[in-house]
Amino acid sequence: MYQPHATRRNRLLSTLGDGIALLATAPEATRNADCLYPYRADSYFLYLTGFAEPEAVLLLDGRSGKSILFCRAKNPEMEIWDGFRYGPEGAKEAFGFDEAYALDEMAQRIPDLLADCRQLWWPLGHDEAFDRRVNGWLDGVRRARAGTHAPAHYGDLRALLDEMRMVKDEAEIALLCRAGEISAAGHVAAMRTVRPGQYEYEAEAELLRAFVRRGARYPAYESIVAGGGNACVLHYSANNARLQDGELLLIDAGCELDGYAGDITRTFPVNGRFSAAQRDVYEVVLEAELAGIAAVRPGAPWNAPADAALRVLAQGMLDLGLLAGSVDGVIESGDYRRFYMHGIGHMIGLDVHDVGQRKQNGQWRNYQPGMCTTVEPGLYIRPAQDVPEAFHNIGIRIEDDVLVTADGNEVYTAAAPKRVDEIEALMRGE
Repeated sequence: MYQPHATRRNRLLSTLGDGIALLATAPEATRNADCLYPYRADSYFLYLTGFAEPEAVLLLDGRSGKSILFCRAKNPEMEIWDGFRYGPEGAKEAFGFDEAYALDEMAQRIPDLLADCRQLWWPLGHDEAFDRRVNGWLDGVRRARAGTHAPAHYGDLRALLDEMRMVKDEAEIALLCRAGEISAAGHVAAMRTVRPGQYEYEAEAELLRAFVRRGARYPAYESIVAGGGNACVLHYSANNARLQDGELLLIDAGCELDGYAGDITRTFPVNGRFSAAQRDVYEVVLEAELAGIAAVRPGAPWNAPADAALRVLAQGMLDLGLLAGSVDGVIESGDYRRFYMHGIGHMIGLDVHDVGQRKQNGQWRNYQPGMCTTVEPGLYIRPAQDVPEAFHNIGIRIEDDVLVTADGNEVYTAAAPKRVDEIEALMRGE
């Protein structure tokens, strides 16, 4: 049994009182004709169960303290075609559920369990098909014998789970750190192999090869591999342009390992040598990233890294001649958004942009040990008459994944080089 998932279920059960929580995993999705997309279980479901098969429903009963799984029955014929299935008994044993039943028993068992429950929690509005199914079970309770009552109060289960997921446990931290290591290896592989004349997708292939070789079969999100001016498109994903001598290449990519995401951005010269202008812009972004990382620590408000990085970027834009005025003036006016138009980062975990509210009662919440966040400042300089030509089409972002520790932070994606001399040495083969 994978103990962390049982521990999380018990934590949630302790908050339900005499209520019940229902949670379905993600449905399979058709790609085209009779082909399906690679299956990925719902993140909330993975968090509580570790069970990665499709067509499964979890019920947590606060009254009895039981966790009950409904899943596909064993089917030797279908397993010939689609592979191994745990079945109820196998899932119960492997994942530590108190009870497990086949899917065709839900219609009878779930209404019986919902009878006289005071409150029902499920991800309200998240999945229309599951909402209809839940309403059908509630109707089944209402049509039952006299004296039986359906739950009178409903709650969105995500509100409870989001708070739990914001602070990672030891098992999650281990997976995130390993995902970070694998993601960093992919970036190193790309830096070692990129040359002028190649295509962006050839660099992407090196990333994916490094991920898969280390046990992470899929990227955590669609990789951004953007050469030259393409790097000024924040969510560029065509990845099909030829890389030119003298350009920079921005790669924003990370692997997914057992559901947990890595997310790294590195920017480096296609020919292995930064030009003077590229180096000047790069050093501003790197200084901003380091300032943002230094601000990630227990008790610091969520916006502290953003504020620290923005002041460095604003000063850099002034020093480079991209803007005029003062640091405070550039920030107050919002003029900096011409070249830096996104936030400093996001939570990371089972989702690349992980769950959790950054504010409570209108105030920025404070970092706690166990939180994981990205820090990713950038500068994106499109050609314009008032922009020095040497800076045209320079797009730079530097991003790392940061764990909040008891006494500060740990950058667990640091194995991907980001200082100018380190990058150039790696690309020379040193």
